[in-house]
Amino acid sequence: MAAQLKERLKDAVKILGCGSALFLGYLTVSGDERFYASALMPVLQKLMGAETAHVMAVRLLSLGLVPRNRYQDPASLEVNVMGQRFRNPLGIAAGFDKHGEAVDALYRLGFGFVEVGTVTPKPQEGNPKPRVFRLEADQAVINRYGFNSCGLLAVQERLKSRACVQSELTRAGTPLGINLGKNKLSTDAAADYLEGVRILGPLADYLVVNVSSPNTPGLRNLQGKEELRHLLEKVLKERDSLKGTNRPPVMVKIAPDLSQQDKQDIAEVITELGLDGLIVSNTTLSRPETLQDPKKNETGGLSGQPLKELSTRVVWEMYSLTKGKVPIIGVGGVASGQDALDKIRAGASLVQLYTALVYQGPPVVNKIKRELHELLMAQGFTSVSEAVGADHRTSEGVTLLHDPQKDCAHHKAKSAAVSVS
Repeated sequence: MAAQLKERLKDAVKILGCGSALFLGYLTVSGDERFYASALMPVLQKLMGAETAHVMAVRLLSLGLVPRNRYQDPASLEVNVMGQRFRNPLGIAAGFDKHGEAVDALYRLGFGFVEVGTVTPKPQEGNPKPRVFRLEADQAVINRYGFNSCGLLAVQERLKSRACVQSELTRAGTPLGINLGKNKLSTDAAADYLEGVRILGPLADYLVVNVSSPNTPGLRNLQGKEELRHLLEKVLKERDSLKGTNRPPVMVKIAPDLSQQDKQDIAEVITELGLDGLIVSNTTLSRPETLQDPKKNETGGLSGQPLKELSTRVVWEMYSLTKGKVPIIGVGGVASGQDALDKIRAGASLVQLYTALVYQGPPVVNKIKRELHELLMAQGFTSVSEAVGADHRTSEGVTLLHDPQKDCAHHKAKSAAVSVS
Protein backbone atom coordinates (compact mmCIF):
# COMPACT_ATOMS: atom_id res chain seq x y z
CA MET A 1 0.00 0.00 0.00
CA ALA A 2 2.78 2.42 0.97
CA ALA A 3 4.73 1.48 -2.15
CA GLN A 4 1.71 2.14 -4.37
CA LEU A 5 1.15 5.53 -2.70
CA LYS A 6 4.81 6.41 -3.23
CA GLU A 7 4.58 5.53 -6.93
CA ARG A 8 1.42 7.59 -7.32
CA LEU A 9 3.11 10.56 -5.68
CA LYS A 10 6.05 10.22 -8.06
CA ASP A 11 3.68 10.11 -11.03
CA ALA A 12 1.83 13.16 -9.72
CA VAL A 13 5.09 15.10 -9.33
CA LYS A 14 6.11 14.16 -12.89
CA ILE A 15 2.75 15.22 -14.26
CA LEU A 16 2.81 18.49 -12.35
CA GLY A 17 6.41 19.10 -13.39
CA CYS A 18 5.65 18.46 -17.06
CA GLY A 19 2.51 20.56 -16.85
CA SER A 20 4.39 23.44 -15.25
CA ALA A 21 7.15 23.22 -17.84
CA LEU A 22 4.61 23.21 -20.66
CA PHE A 23 2.77 26.16 -19.13
CA LEU A 24 5.99 28.14 -18.68
CA GLY A 25 6.97 27.23 -22.24
CA TYR A 26 3.60 28.48 -23.47
CA LEU A 27 4.00 31.77 -21.62
CA THR A 28 7.50 32.19 -23.06
CA VAL A 29 6.54 31.42 -26.65
CA SER A 30 3.29 33.40 -26.51
CA GLY A 31 5.13 36.49 -25.26
CA ASP A 32 3.07 37.00 -22.11
CA GLU A 33 3.98 40.52 -20.87
CA ARG A 34 3.51 39.96 -17.15
CA PHE A 35 5.34 36.63 -17.17
CA TYR A 36 8.38 38.14 -18.89
CA ALA A 37 8.54 41.31 -16.76
CA SER A 38 7.80 39.81 -13.35
CA ALA A 39 9.15 36.26 -13.63
CA LEU A 40 11.33 35.28 -16.58
CA MET A 41 13.55 38.37 -16.90
CA PRO A 42 14.31 38.66 -13.13
CA VAL A 43 15.24 34.96 -13.03
CA LEU A 44 17.51 35.27 -16.06
CA GLN A 45 19.18 38.31 -14.50
CA LYS A 46 20.02 36.27 -11.41
CA LEU A 47 21.44 33.44 -13.51
CA MET A 48 23.51 35.47 -16.00
CA GLY A 49 25.71 38.52 -16.01
CA ALA A 50 24.65 41.50 -18.10
CA GLU A 51 26.99 40.97 -21.06
CA THR A 52 26.45 37.19 -21.13
CA ALA A 53 22.68 37.76 -21.24
CA HIS A 54 23.11 40.33 -24.03
CA VAL A 55 25.23 37.99 -26.16
CA MET A 56 22.85 35.08 -25.57
CA ALA A 57 19.79 37.19 -26.45
CA VAL A 58 21.33 38.19 -29.78
CA ARG A 59 22.37 34.60 -30.45
CA LEU A 60 18.89 33.21 -29.77
CA LEU A 61 17.31 35.88 -31.96
CA SER A 62 19.79 35.13 -34.75
CA LEU A 63 18.57 31.52 -34.63
CA GLY A 64 15.01 32.73 -35.12
CA LEU A 65 13.85 31.98 -31.58
CA VAL A 66 11.32 34.77 -30.98
CA PRO A 67 8.02 34.89 -29.07
CA ARG A 68 4.89 34.71 -31.17
CA ASN A 69 3.76 38.14 -32.36
CA ARG A 70 0.15 38.56 -33.43
CA TYR A 71 -0.12 42.33 -32.94
CA GLN A 72 -1.17 44.26 -36.04
CA ASP A 73 0.10 47.84 -36.15
CA PRO A 74 -2.83 50.27 -36.43
CA ALA A 75 -2.74 52.97 -39.12
CA SER A 76 -2.31 55.61 -36.40
CA LEU A 77 1.27 54.44 -35.79
CA GLU A 78 2.55 54.82 -39.36
CA VAL A 79 5.10 57.59 -39.88
CA ASN A 80 6.56 59.01 -43.09
CA VAL A 81 9.82 60.85 -42.51
CA MET A 82 13.22 61.26 -44.21
CA GLY A 83 11.70 59.90 -47.41
CA GLN A 84 10.94 56.58 -45.68
CA ARG A 85 7.77 54.90 -44.53
CA PHE A 86 7.85 53.48 -41.00
CA ARG A 87 5.06 51.02 -40.18
CA ASN A 88 5.35 52.11 -36.56
CA PRO A 89 7.61 54.64 -34.79
CA LEU A 90 9.34 52.23 -32.39
CA GLY A 91 12.86 51.07 -33.24
CA ILE A 92 15.65 49.15 -31.55
CA ALA A 93 18.54 51.46 -30.72
CA ALA A 94 22.12 50.88 -31.79
CA GLY A 95 24.15 48.91 -29.28
CA PHE A 96 21.89 45.88 -29.10
CA ASP A 97 22.61 44.22 -32.45
CA LYS A 98 26.13 45.56 -32.87
CA HIS A 99 27.15 43.20 -35.66
CA GLY A 100 23.91 42.88 -37.67
CA GLU A 101 23.28 39.30 -36.58
CA ALA A 102 19.62 39.40 -35.56
CA VAL A 103 17.98 41.96 -37.86
CA ASP A 104 15.16 39.76 -39.18
CA ALA A 105 14.21 38.44 -35.74
CA LEU A 106 14.05 41.99 -34.38
CA TYR A 107 11.55 42.91 -37.09
CA ARG A 108 9.48 39.86 -36.10
CA LEU A 109 9.35 41.16 -32.53
CA GLY A 110 7.39 44.13 -33.91
CA PHE A 111 9.98 46.88 -34.26
CA GLY A 112 9.20 49.44 -36.96
CA PHE A 113 12.89 49.83 -37.76
CA VAL A 114 16.20 48.32 -36.70
CA GLU A 115 19.49 50.17 -36.21
CA VAL A 116 22.62 48.01 -36.19
CA GLY A 117 26.04 49.01 -34.86
CA THR A 118 27.95 50.90 -33.81
CA VAL A 119 30.28 49.54 -36.54
CA THR A 120 33.93 50.60 -36.69
CA PRO A 121 36.17 50.26 -39.79
CA LYS A 122 38.51 47.67 -38.28
CA PRO A 123 37.49 44.94 -35.83
CA GLN A 124 38.19 45.88 -32.21
CA GLU A 125 37.55 44.20 -28.87
CA GLY A 126 36.32 47.25 -26.99
CA ASN A 127 37.08 47.89 -23.34
CA PRO A 128 38.11 45.21 -20.81
CA LYS A 129 35.41 43.16 -19.07
CA PRO A 130 33.36 43.55 -16.96
CA ARG A 131 31.92 46.47 -18.90
CA VAL A 132 28.13 46.20 -18.54
CA PHE A 133 26.22 46.58 -15.28
CA ARG A 134 22.51 46.28 -14.53
CA LEU A 135 21.13 48.72 -11.96
CA GLU A 136 18.04 46.73 -11.05
CA ALA A 137 16.88 49.14 -8.36
CA ASP A 138 16.83 51.94 -10.92
CA GLN A 139 15.69 50.03 -14.04
CA ALA A 140 18.92 51.20 -15.65
CA VAL A 141 22.16 49.98 -17.23
CA ILE A 142 25.69 51.36 -17.19
CA ASN A 143 27.90 50.25 -20.06
CA ARG A 144 31.44 50.97 -21.13
CA TYR A 145 31.61 48.60 -24.10
CA GLY A 146 33.84 50.97 -26.09
CA PHE A 147 32.61 50.21 -29.63
CA ASN A 148 33.35 46.49 -29.63
CA SER A 149 32.87 45.67 -33.30
CA CYS A 150 33.53 42.93 -35.84
CA GLY A 151 34.38 45.63 -38.39
CA LEU A 152 32.84 47.00 -41.57
CA LEU A 153 33.63 44.07 -43.87
CA ALA A 154 32.05 41.43 -41.63
CA VAL A 155 28.87 43.49 -41.23
CA GLN A 156 28.83 44.24 -44.96
CA GLU A 157 28.99 40.53 -45.78
CA ARG A 158 26.22 39.73 -43.30
CA LEU A 159 23.89 42.46 -44.55
CA LYS A 160 24.65 41.81 -48.22
CA SER A 161 23.48 38.21 -47.81
CA ARG A 162 20.01 39.48 -46.87
CA ALA A 163 19.88 42.59 -49.08
CA CYS A 164 16.92 41.30 -51.12
CA VAL A 165 15.00 40.52 -47.94
CA GLN A 166 15.73 43.98 -46.56
CA SER A 167 14.56 45.59 -49.79
CA GLU A 168 11.17 43.93 -49.31
CA LEU A 169 11.07 44.88 -45.64
CA THR A 170 11.89 48.50 -46.43
CA ARG A 171 9.08 48.64 -48.99
CA ALA A 172 6.79 47.18 -46.32
CA GLY A 173 7.65 50.05 -43.94
CA THR A 174 10.45 48.56 -41.83
CA PRO A 175 13.71 50.36 -42.75
CA LEU A 176 17.26 49.51 -41.66
CA GLY A 177 19.62 52.03 -40.05
CA ILE A 178 23.37 51.60 -39.68
CA ASN A 179 25.30 53.38 -36.93
CA LEU A 180 28.92 54.29 -37.75
CA GLY A 181 31.80 54.94 -35.37
CA LYS A 182 35.58 55.38 -35.32
CA ASN A 183 38.27 53.01 -34.12
CA LYS A 184 39.70 53.79 -30.71
CA LEU A 185 43.30 54.16 -31.97
CA SER A 186 42.42 55.96 -35.19
CA THR A 187 44.18 59.28 -35.75
CA ASP A 188 41.81 60.34 -38.56
CA ALA A 189 38.19 60.22 -37.38
CA ALA A 190 36.77 61.61 -40.62
CA ALA A 191 38.48 58.88 -42.66
CA ASP A 192 36.86 56.23 -40.44
CA TYR A 193 33.36 57.62 -40.96
CA LEU A 194 33.89 58.05 -44.71
CA GLU A 195 34.97 54.42 -44.99
CA GLY A 196 31.79 53.44 -43.18
CA VAL A 197 29.69 55.47 -45.61
CA ARG A 198 31.40 53.90 -48.63
CA ILE A 199 31.11 50.30 -47.43
CA LEU A 200 27.76 50.23 -45.63
CA GLY A 201 25.94 53.21 -47.16
CA PRO A 202 24.60 51.18 -50.11
CA LEU A 203 23.00 48.73 -47.65
CA ALA A 204 21.38 51.31 -45.36
CA ASP A 205 18.03 53.09 -45.37
CA TYR A 206 19.65 55.69 -43.12
CA LEU A 207 23.14 56.22 -41.70
CA VAL A 208 24.07 57.52 -38.25
CA VAL A 209 27.26 59.39 -37.45
CA ASN A 210 27.85 58.49 -33.81
CA VAL A 211 29.95 61.22 -32.19
CA SER A 212 28.49 60.89 -28.71
CA SER A 213 29.50 57.60 -27.09
CA PRO A 214 31.15 58.39 -23.75
CA ASN A 215 33.33 55.26 -23.93
CA THR A 216 35.72 56.17 -26.77
CA PRO A 217 38.35 58.74 -25.74
CA GLY A 218 37.98 62.08 -27.53
CA LEU A 219 34.89 61.06 -29.49
CA ARG A 220 32.56 63.62 -27.95
CA ASN A 221 34.97 66.39 -28.96
CA LEU A 222 33.64 65.86 -32.48
CA GLN A 223 30.41 67.53 -31.32
CA GLY A 224 32.21 70.88 -31.23
CA LYS A 225 30.88 73.35 -33.81
CA GLU A 226 33.81 73.47 -36.23
CA GLU A 227 34.76 69.81 -35.74
CA LEU A 228 31.18 68.72 -36.41
CA ARG A 229 30.78 70.94 -39.46
CA HIS A 230 34.07 69.67 -40.90
CA LEU A 231 33.10 66.04 -40.33
CA LEU A 232 29.52 66.25 -41.58
CA GLU A 233 30.49 68.18 -44.71
CA LYS A 234 32.80 65.30 -45.66
CA VAL A 235 30.24 62.63 -44.73
CA LEU A 236 27.49 64.25 -46.81
CA LYS A 237 29.83 64.66 -49.77
CA GLU A 238 30.80 60.98 -49.52
CA ARG A 239 27.14 59.96 -49.27
CA ASP A 240 26.30 62.02 -52.37
CA SER A 241 29.09 60.34 -54.33
CA LEU A 242 27.86 56.79 -53.67
CA LYS A 243 27.38 54.79 -56.84
CA GLY A 244 23.95 53.40 -57.63
CA THR A 245 20.55 54.77 -56.68
CA ASN A 246 20.75 54.45 -52.90
CA ARG A 247 21.94 57.61 -51.17
CA PRO A 248 20.64 57.16 -47.62
CA PRO A 249 19.66 59.97 -45.26
CA VAL A 250 22.40 60.91 -42.78
CA MET A 251 21.70 61.55 -39.10
CA VAL A 252 23.98 62.51 -36.24
CA LYS A 253 23.62 61.07 -32.72
CA ILE A 254 24.34 63.51 -29.89
CA ALA A 255 24.94 63.28 -26.16
CA PRO A 256 22.50 64.48 -23.50
CA ASP A 257 25.36 66.11 -21.55
CA LEU A 258 25.68 69.24 -23.68
CA SER A 259 25.80 72.90 -22.72
CA GLN A 260 23.20 75.27 -24.11
CA GLN A 261 25.84 76.74 -26.42
CA ASP A 262 26.73 73.24 -27.67
CA LYS A 263 23.09 72.57 -28.53
CA GLN A 264 22.76 75.89 -30.35
CA ASP A 265 25.95 75.20 -32.30
CA ILE A 266 24.81 71.70 -33.30
CA ALA A 267 21.41 73.02 -34.38
CA GLU A 268 23.10 75.72 -36.47
CA VAL A 269 25.45 73.24 -38.17
CA ILE A 270 22.88 70.59 -39.05
CA THR A 271 20.41 73.21 -40.29
CA GLU A 272 23.07 74.95 -42.37
CA LEU A 273 24.27 71.67 -43.94
CA GLY A 274 20.78 70.28 -44.48
CA LEU A 275 21.41 67.16 -42.42
CA ASP A 276 18.56 64.66 -42.70
CA GLY A 277 17.99 64.00 -39.01
CA LEU A 278 19.13 63.93 -35.41
CA ILE A 279 19.17 61.16 -32.80
CA VAL A 280 18.69 62.38 -29.22
CA SER A 281 20.31 61.00 -27.21
CA ASN A 282 23.18 58.70 -26.33
CA THR A 283 23.85 57.55 -22.76
CA THR A 284 24.71 60.06 -20.05
CA LEU A 285 27.80 60.46 -17.90
CA SER A 286 25.72 62.19 -15.23
CA ARG A 287 24.51 60.30 -12.16
CA PRO A 288 21.17 61.55 -10.80
CA GLU A 289 20.92 61.73 -7.02
CA THR A 290 17.90 59.43 -7.22
CA LEU A 291 20.04 56.40 -8.16
CA GLN A 292 19.85 53.69 -5.53
CA ASP A 293 21.72 50.69 -6.92
CA PRO A 294 25.18 49.99 -5.41
CA LYS A 295 26.65 49.81 -8.93
CA LYS A 296 25.66 53.42 -9.67
CA ASN A 297 29.27 54.66 -9.54
CA GLU A 298 30.59 52.33 -12.24
CA THR A 299 32.31 54.19 -15.09
CA GLY A 300 30.38 54.38 -18.35
CA GLY A 301 27.20 55.65 -19.95
CA LEU A 302 23.93 55.43 -18.03
CA SER A 303 20.76 54.41 -19.86
CA GLY A 304 17.21 53.47 -18.90
CA GLN A 305 14.70 55.20 -16.67
CA PRO A 306 17.12 57.72 -15.06
CA LEU A 307 17.93 59.06 -18.56
CA LYS A 308 14.30 59.54 -19.57
CA GLU A 309 13.58 63.11 -18.47
CA LEU A 310 17.01 64.40 -19.50
CA SER A 311 16.78 62.97 -23.02
CA THR A 312 13.18 64.17 -23.43
CA ARG A 313 14.25 67.67 -22.43
CA VAL A 314 17.06 67.62 -25.01
CA VAL A 315 14.60 66.40 -27.68
CA TRP A 316 12.38 69.38 -26.82
CA GLU A 317 15.29 71.82 -26.98
CA MET A 318 16.68 70.51 -30.28
CA TYR A 319 13.22 70.55 -31.91
CA SER A 320 12.85 74.15 -30.79
CA LEU A 321 16.35 75.18 -31.93
CA THR A 322 15.83 73.61 -35.37
CA LYS A 323 12.30 75.06 -35.59
CA GLY A 324 10.89 71.57 -36.10
CA LYS A 325 12.53 71.27 -39.52
CA VAL A 326 14.92 68.42 -38.68
CA PRO A 327 13.43 64.97 -37.96
CA ILE A 328 14.38 63.62 -34.53
CA ILE A 329 14.61 60.08 -33.17
CA GLY A 330 14.10 60.20 -29.41
CA VAL A 331 16.03 57.68 -27.29
CA GLY A 332 16.46 57.25 -23.56
CA GLY A 333 14.23 55.59 -20.97
CA VAL A 334 11.42 54.54 -23.32
CA ALA A 335 9.63 51.71 -21.51
CA SER A 336 5.94 52.51 -21.98
CA GLY A 337 3.53 54.12 -24.40
CA GLN A 338 3.54 57.23 -22.22
CA ASP A 339 7.34 57.47 -22.40
CA ALA A 340 7.14 57.24 -26.19
CA LEU A 341 4.39 59.85 -26.42
CA ASP A 342 6.29 62.25 -24.15
CA LYS A 343 9.20 62.21 -26.60
CA ILE A 344 6.89 62.52 -29.61
CA ARG A 345 5.08 65.52 -28.10
CA ALA A 346 8.50 67.03 -27.33
CA GLY A 347 9.41 66.79 -31.02
CA ALA A 348 10.50 63.24 -31.91
CA SER A 349 9.05 61.69 -35.07
CA LEU A 350 10.38 58.26 -34.09
CA VAL A 351 11.58 56.68 -30.85
CA GLN A 352 13.97 53.88 -29.91
CA LEU A 353 14.45 51.61 -26.92
CA TYR A 354 17.09 49.23 -25.62
CA THR A 355 17.26 49.05 -21.82
CA ALA A 356 13.53 48.27 -21.53
CA LEU A 357 14.26 44.94 -23.25
CA VAL A 358 16.60 44.06 -20.39
CA TYR A 359 13.87 44.40 -17.78
CA GLN A 360 10.65 43.61 -19.64
CA GLY A 361 11.80 41.30 -22.43
CA PRO A 362 10.50 41.17 -26.03
CA PRO A 363 6.79 41.70 -25.13
CA VAL A 364 7.62 45.32 -24.23
CA VAL A 365 7.63 46.16 -27.96
CA ASN A 366 3.95 45.42 -28.55
CA LYS A 367 3.01 46.76 -25.12
CA ILE A 368 4.47 50.17 -25.99
CA LYS A 369 2.80 50.26 -29.39
CA ARG A 370 -0.59 49.31 -27.96
CA GLU A 371 -0.36 51.89 -25.19
CA LEU A 372 0.84 54.57 -27.59
CA HIS A 373 -2.11 54.00 -29.92
CA GLU A 374 -4.56 54.23 -27.00
CA LEU A 375 -2.94 57.42 -25.70
CA LEU A 376 -2.97 59.05 -29.13
CA MET A 377 -6.70 58.36 -29.46
CA ALA A 378 -7.40 59.59 -25.91
CA GLN A 379 -5.59 62.88 -26.58
CA GLY A 380 -7.38 63.51 -29.86
CA PHE A 381 -4.61 62.60 -32.29
CA THR A 382 -5.38 60.42 -35.29
CA SER A 383 -1.71 59.67 -35.94
CA VAL A 384 1.79 59.91 -34.51
CA SER A 385 2.59 62.66 -37.01
CA GLU A 386 -0.17 64.87 -35.58
CA ALA A 387 1.36 64.55 -32.11
CA VAL A 388 4.95 65.36 -33.12
CA GLY A 389 5.97 68.61 -31.43
CA ALA A 390 2.53 69.12 -29.85
CA ASP A 391 4.17 70.74 -26.83
CA HIS A 392 5.52 73.53 -29.06
CA ARG A 393 2.24 74.48 -30.72
CA THR A 394 1.05 78.06 -30.72
CA SER A 395 -2.22 79.40 -29.43
CA GLU A 396 -3.43 82.81 -30.63
CA GLY A 397 0.08 83.55 -31.92
CA VAL A 398 1.79 82.89 -28.58
CA THR A 399 4.30 80.02 -28.42
CA LEU A 400 3.58 77.62 -25.59
CA LEU A 401 6.98 77.13 -23.94
CA HIS A 402 6.18 74.05 -21.91
CA ASP A 403 8.50 72.43 -19.41
CA PRO A 404 8.77 68.81 -20.64
CA GLN A 405 8.91 67.45 -17.08
CA LYS A 406 5.71 69.26 -16.10
CA ASP A 407 4.12 68.20 -19.38
CA CYS A 408 4.89 64.56 -18.63
CA ALA A 409 2.99 64.78 -15.37
CA HIS A 410 0.16 66.67 -17.06
CA HIS A 411 -0.25 64.15 -19.86
CA LYS A 412 -0.14 61.23 -17.41
CA ALA A 413 -2.91 62.81 -15.37
CA LYS A 414 -4.89 63.60 -18.52
CA SER A 415 -4.57 59.99 -19.68
CA ALA A 416 -5.39 58.40 -16.32
CA ALA A 417 -8.76 57.22 -17.59
CA VAL A 418 -7.15 55.22 -20.39
CA SER A 419 -6.69 51.55 -19.57
CA VAL A 420 -3.19 50.47 -20.56
CA SER A 421 -1.40 47.34 -19.45
